[in-house]
Amino acid sequence: MNTIENLQQLYFDQLRDLYSAETQLVAALPEMVKNATNDRLRDAFADHLEETCNHVSRIERLFVEHGITAEGEECDAMRGLIEEAKKHIASTAPGDVRDAVLIASANRIEHYEIAGYGVAKAFAEVLEFDSAVDLLDQTLQEEGTADKFLTSIATGGLFSNGVNEDAVQ
Repeated sequence: MNTIENLQQLYFDQLRDLYSAETQLVAALPEMVKNATNDRLRDAFADHLEETCNHVSRIERLFVEHGITAEGEECDAMRGLIEEAKKHIASTAPGDVRDAVLIASANRIEHYEIAGYGVAKAFAEVLEFDSAVDLLDQTLQEEGTADKFLTSIATGGLFSNGVNEDAVQ
């Protein structure tokens, strides 16, 4: 492993970490779709799979812009978050409780991604990589929206119970 000596190298390392995280999530989301029983949740995961593929493409675009490759970083945190989700899925029966655990796991993943994209965007701003800032901000906003939407499925709204309330019964 090479020593990171400046912010640009650290930024590139962060991009590689995000790329690894997103590609792992692309592989994991179909299983989340399959295990969700709530229609809104299943649709949200399916939609987020498509969105995550777009996130991967954006990072690949940044690799080309910066003249770097994706190799060299595996996101251990995302691997751990996905493994934890798999463990909880396996330990719950299909239905509302499993949907609640899927949402909890997905919220953790979204928060990790929000942190990662926020850091990468902040580094890109300092490095004056303006087009990267725009792409990273677009993804950051999408991750925040996904997190809020998952939370709304969990908590319900004015006219409906959320998955969490349904899981109590």
